Amino acid sequence: VLFQYSLLVVFLVLVLFFSEYSEAVPGLPTSYAAILRIKSGSSSLASFNSKNRPRLSSPSLGSVSSPGWRGAAQHYHSPTNLYHFSDTFKHDESVDYGPVFVQEPDDMIFPTDSEEKKVSLNCEARGNPTPTYRWLRNGTEIDIESDYRFSLIEGSLIINNPSETKDSGLYQCLTTNTFGSILSREAVLQFAYLGNFSGRTRSAVSVREGQGVVLMCSPPVHSPEIIYSWVFNEFPSFVAEDSRRFISQETGNLYISKVQTSDVGSYICLVKNTVTNARVLSPPTPLTLRNDGVMGEYEPKIEVHFPYTVTAAKGSTVKMECFALGNPVPTISWRKVNGHNPSKARLRKSQAVLEIPNVQLEDAGMYECKAENSRGRNVFRGQLQVYTYPHWVEKLNDTQLDSGDQLRWECKATGKPRPTYHWLKNGVPLWPQSRIEMVNGVLMIHSVNLSDAGMYQCLAENKYGTIYASAELKILASAPSFPQNQMRKTIIVTKGQEVVIECKPQASPKPTITWKKGDKALRESKRITILPHGSLRILNASKSDEGRYLCQGVNVFGSAEIIASLSVKEPTRIELTPKKMELTVGESIVLSCKALHDSTLDVTFYWTLNGQPIDFEKEGGHFESIKAQASSADLMIRNILLMHAGRYGCRVQTAADTVSDETELLVRGPPGPPGVVIVEEITDTTATLSWSPGADNHSPISLYNLQARSPFSLGWQTVRTVPDLISGDMESAMAVELNPWVEYEFRVVAMNKIGTGDPSAPSRVIRTNEA
Repeated sequence: VLFQYSLLVVFLVLVLFFSEYSEAVPGLPTSYAAILRIKSGSSSLASFNSKNRPRLSSPSLGSVSSPGWRGAAQHYHSPTNLYHFSDTFKHDESVDYGPVFVQEPDDMIFPTDSEEKKVSLNCEARGNPTPTYRWLRNGTEIDIESDYRFSLIEGSLIINNPSETKDSGLYQCLTTNTFGSILSREAVLQFAYLGNFSGRTRSAVSVREGQGVVLMCSPPVHSPEIIYSWVFNEFPSFVAEDSRRFISQETGNLYISKVQTSDVGSYICLVKNTVTNARVLSPPTPLTLRNDGVMGEYEPKIEVHFPYTVTAAKGSTVKMECFALGNPVPTISWRKVNGHNPSKARLRKSQAVLEIPNVQLEDAGMYECKAENSRGRNVFRGQLQVYTYPHWVEKLNDTQLDSGDQLRWECKATGKPRPTYHWLKNGVPLWPQSRIEMVNGVLMIHSVNLSDAGMYQCLAENKYGTIYASAELKILASAPSFPQNQMRKTIIVTKGQEVVIECKPQASPKPTITWKKGDKALRESKRITILPHGSLRILNASKSDEGRYLCQGVNVFGSAEIIASLSVKEPTRIELTPKKMELTVGESIVLSCKALHDSTLDVTFYWTLNGQPIDFEKEGGHFESIKAQASSADLMIRNILLMHAGRYGCRVQTAADTVSDETELLVRGPPGPPGVVIVEEITDTTATLSWSPGADNHSPISLYNLQARSPFSLGWQTVRTVPDLISGDMESAMAVELNPWVEYEFRVVAMNKIGTGDPSAPSRVIRTNEA
């Protein structure tokens, strides 16, 4: 038996490697089976608790799960982004605002045998100033600096060599800028794996003919769900499910309601991981018949049934299992007590599974499974409860208030069960205080002050999901302050340029702006003006404008100042030669770019073709950039092709300015392929053809060559034509001296003084007439 089993395993693995034999992978199971087991000393009938198999969510679903049985959709993602309530001004980059999520992390199932060995949890937010990012695992901040396995790419968390023991859990992204912080929804990181069955030999199961039997699969440890099938004796003999045999996708066990002599043999449980597609086989379980008689008839005994209470998400697919042992083989029927079965409901696996797709609230109720034969009947009833995830009815809006005003925010969500509400401020739970009230989704803050400013989030949750809404509260009472990135320490411009030295303090009320150059107050003139928002504009900059500039903003709450230095340089000039070029395919040329610039500035040269940067590494050696001197650069173009024609640009960049110049390259080459060849008239020995000219590639087409191909020719052959020479201005000709009743294809080739071009596409196949 062991030898036969080993051969079977090897054969199965080889076959499964090349073919997908099992049925399509379904969604997560939506039913649960309570097992009434046949008592036996057989190891294959050992006790098995389906709750030991973890129920893991699909990576496409959301972030909150709950224990117990439910429908397929265990986690919830809000279908729309809940944070874009004030996009009108948040798309204006000149406006400062708090962080707003663009992308939040999704649940992920990572295969432990993945070759990539890297997990990426995505997080992206926009805001002004640009937000920074931190990550939490199970509510505790991850110290990315102290663990080399963690890294941040922009806002996304990268985990190298992930470990189930160290890294599985709930992850949240916390993004922050000067206005506050917001917390992303939770993302579950889980690991997909499939262990091996115990190698222990399974005892034979011996029953009487006519008796029912349950063969236990006892699957190995795994994550997430697995699909079960059973092999009978040898591949490809899989157990076919019918009214007498049933494989529970909840327990994995094989149920035979009435054993027949044809059932005697060896049974192997095969399991497949729904994520990794890995498969493993159990040791064989022999099924034999006892020799002490045939089992008499008996009434149905329901061995598999759905739970007394089934909970399912609205929109999910519910699958309820029910199967019975009995002699004669029981018939299974279903009904909704005090109602009708949903019209969309389907009976699967010889009525052992009731499937309700896209379940709705009206589908809830008491369902009954009845097993019946000539000896009697048995029934089981269970309640289907349909729940809904929270869904926003009323969202939050960003708000600006004066100090002392009252804030009232209300968020409303529907859901079953009814959602409860929680509030966060800058990612931290907000609690009632003397000025702060929170009742049924309403947040009220009396007499707001500067300490109340920040990012707020309302969380609506029930036992099946959580949704987030965020908004920014700005309190208009602040002394002037400057963002760190508003001004550069040194501003470099060239003579004659317009320069704007920014001074945009954040303040409420609007501050008074004053400027100094050095130690003296700056006087405005036609050339030097202070703009309405406070920045300083200097027209036609000159050397006399160089120096240290100070901007000060003052209001009733205080003052702030920033300093910048202005340096004025000579403008850069550029010369690109030659100015216009006409070359033939295969030739080479050198473009020279010279820059006259301020000697204190470094220059960088960039080359472009038709406005796009030239990628020297991807051009097959045709282009080479040569830095001739500090102030000049050459572009070598070798073995020119038609595709290299266009506008070549040289751009010179310094810290003060950027200048560019262009020249045009025209490339002459053989003609392009003519247009579609049309057979206009056919006789037994002639064919009249027409075509449209292709590109002449800057050298006029001089001649056309007409070619034909038939089953009797060695490839394409030049045919006799009328006229003999087809000039470049012609678009039709007649092929002559063809053979009667032969299938031909025709094509046209154009020539100019550069060479012969590519042929046209073949005409459609045409047969000459009979002689």
